[in-house]
Amino acid sequence: MAKSLPHHHESEQSVLGTIFLDSKQISSVIDQLNNEDFFEQSHALIYQAMKDLYLDNKKIDYTSVASKLEQNQNLQKAGGMKYLYALSETVPSVNHLETYIDLVKDESLKRQVIALAGSILEEGYQGELDANEYMSKAEESIFALAQKRKTSAFTFLSEVIHEVKDKMEKNRDKKGGITGLRTGFSNLDNITAGLQPEELVILAARPSMGKSAMAMNLALNVAKRNKDGQAGVAIFSLEMSNDQLAGRMLSSESNIESMKVKTGHLTPREWQFLEGGMQSLAKLNIAFDDSAAVTVADIRAKCRKLSQEGKLDFVVIDYLQLIKGDSRSGNRQEEVAKISRGLKQMARELKVPVLALSQLSRDVEKREDKRPVLADLRESGSIEQDADIVMFLYRKDYYERDEKNLTGEVDLSIAKNRQGVAGVSLHFMFDTAFSRFTAQADRFDEQQDKD
Repeated sequence: MAKSLPHHHESEQSVLGTIFLDSKQISSVIDQLNNEDFFEQSHALIYQAMKDLYLDNKKIDYTSVASKLEQNQNLQKAGGMKYLYALSETVPSVNHLETYIDLVKDESLKRQVIALAGSILEEGYQGELDANEYMSKAEESIFALAQKRKTSAFTFLSEVIHEVKDKMEKNRDKKGGITGLRTGFSNLDNITAGLQPEELVILAARPSMGKSAMAMNLALNVAKRNKDGQAGVAIFSLEMSNDQLAGRMLSSESNIESMKVKTGHLTPREWQFLEGGMQSLAKLNIAFDDSAAVTVADIRAKCRKLSQEGKLDFVVIDYLQLIKGDSRSGNRQEEVAKISRGLKQMARELKVPVLALSQLSRDVEKREDKRPVLADLRESGSIEQDADIVMFLYRKDYYERDEKNLTGEVDLSIAKNRQGVAGVSLHFMFDTAFSRFTAQADRFDEQQDKD
């Protein structure tokens, strides 16, 4: 016995019948239902005729709808005049229109999922894509359908201000006015109030400025200083291997030079420090992924799994331009635009801050003043548009040829800050031997404590 696709015949009739009884309701229905949401062809034809009349500012009644159907030679396909009259007789109550609409939408969504599943099945049989591409495309299609159906009605100010008040009450007792994740750098926390949920943060710099080291410092600090040391951090490294990143963290945590960690040439005392650093790091909830060819869909799927397990509070991606894009895109700029938009959508879906590292254009090197500006973001202006915060690292001594003039001073400029102050520079010291950044304000406080 053939299975019938999901549909709710009576609800479709009730929606159309309600419009006949109260034609003003068409404006509410048009905002929520498309022709495709009606399973019965006759109902879709009648609904289209009603929409045409509404858009032409003409009255909707049995005669006008029948006339419109007749013009397109669809009156008999729609059931004839007798069926139009019968529609209003099937309506239990015009006050329940929203319920009828919801029932029609629900069955329509089921049909769309079934159609999508069939399309995914057919594509799998064709065998033109490899397994990873096939899975990514399937996931993207399902996610796009889910997002499409999440469109909601307006939320009124009276409701939103109560949500704002609830957040204020939750944040009231938090120390130092930090409402997001603590970064371990007081100067950065003061500007951002911590890394906020749903934010896309871009950290950009020219090569060898220390952006990967800064990202690892932030990841380590977030894991340590939030949720009593149990904050979940996911690190996607498309450039460096897991053991290279962990080596940097171990160097910083155990206070052993990075080169010694690489070579293993340690004194007995340094081996003790190393063991202590390992024990400290082992307690943290940091997950690594160094897959070379990874898409936004891959990242989102892995993060979603961690989120479902309650192990995700912060995501770090090193770096954005190495994420595999859609080969069907017309050019690289369009590809990067889709990637940055995908990362922003992921941050909103998972309600966590996402830090993505980015390259800068080589044009920086051609200028006398080599401090980065927003226009230097490589390959796409959409990165600037999608990001909530854009930060640039700049080391003046990188351009010094005399080692005696190396100071280790680094400027972190906040070029964009959607929720706060922008156009400011924060000052850090970068100890390259230990891959460690220290905010100058924090460094001064530490020195005072020692004195």
